[in-house]
Amino acid sequence: MNNHPLFIRREPERGKKNEVALGAHARRLANCLMCAALLLACAAASADNAPVTTNAPVTTQIVDLANKVDGVHPGFRAFHAKGVVLEGSFKASAEAAKLSRATLFNGHTIPVTARFSDGSGMPTVPDGSPAMPRGLAIKYHLPGGADTDMVTNSFKLFPVGTGEDFRDLLQAIVASPPDAAKPTQLDQFFASHPNAPKAIGSLPIPDSFSDEEYHGIGAFIFVNKSGQRQAVRYLVVPEKLVHITPEEAAKQSPDFLFDDLTKRIAQKPLVFHLKAQLAEPGDQTKDASEPWPDERKVVDLGVLTLTKVVPNSADAQKKLLFLPTNLTAGIELSDDPLPSVRSAAYGVSFGRRSQPSSASSGSATSDP
Repeated sequence: MNNHPLFIRREPERGKKNEVALGAHARRLANCLMCAALLLACAAASADNAPVTTNAPVTTQIVDLANKVDGVHPGFRAFHAKGVVLEGSFKASAEAAKLSRATLFNGHTIPVTARFSDGSGMPTVPDGSPAMPRGLAIKYHLPGGADTDMVTNSFKLFPVGTGEDFRDLLQAIVASPPDAAKPTQLDQFFASHPNAPKAIGSLPIPDSFSDEEYHGIGAFIFVNKSGQRQAVRYLVVPEKLVHITPEEAAKQSPDFLFDDLTKRIAQKPLVFHLKAQLAEPGDQTKDASEPWPDERKVVDLGVLTLTKVVPNSADAQKKLLFLPTNLTAGIELSDDPLPSVRSAAYGVSFGRRSQPSSASSGSATSDP
């Protein structure tokens, strides 16, 4: 997959800069189409048998279609199937407590369980695959036994803004195999949803899980002790950001991100800064495919430190469920519909992948 010429970065020839600029969107679209087609070709043998319940709720259809896209892998998530579980802690900054009254931000050290993952639903997907998000889900273990979750990934914006559109995107991928007539349903979907190819085309390949930036995508509302409300979007920022080209990634082993993580964390903890981008009046909060302007203020909420891979990671991740709607007082949902859609789909996913005889494997968005 990584050696396909569409995925190899080249420098433009002199005198052709205008042509390159005009063709940039077309190449990004071709990247998305080719990656989706290749994923379908790889999974065709198992995916053809995955049923889709057309009269079911949207969230169930999303789960069914996820199995169509990446195949059926019992016991695994349908997307973000390949992952590893870590433990560590979080300590909030003083600025965080000004924005939210959440216990998470009171300045005490909070234990965490986290999971890094590849975005595909194939458990053996090569880590360097292009047009694939990498995920970081975090479960904060609060005093008194309660938890609160954050689900982040390397998308800078989500391809769509609603559960119905995400279902339709998956349907378009299923209906657009490599030999489909042009324009395919996926061509047509991208033409009517221009942020979808932008989102997929924005996905870089990191040299390490610890050198990637992760985005919360959806908007949440912080409420402080005075009752002031502030819309935010999460960022999880590494100490350094390092991306590699598809050509460089193709030379790596299929599990290089996981191998690297094990080696790095054995030498020293992985450190990230949890940050929040702050909305200004007039910034919309209901569409995760529409990012806020880059110049919006970003506040450092605290330091996330991951110290070890759990010894039984493979078993631990089967029992873990990270829900974007699992919030705590001081953090509320906005009018963004995706957190609720994702949580509902994860519930369907978890029920299916927890059954040994299940024919389906999990959620379609990330079930991280």
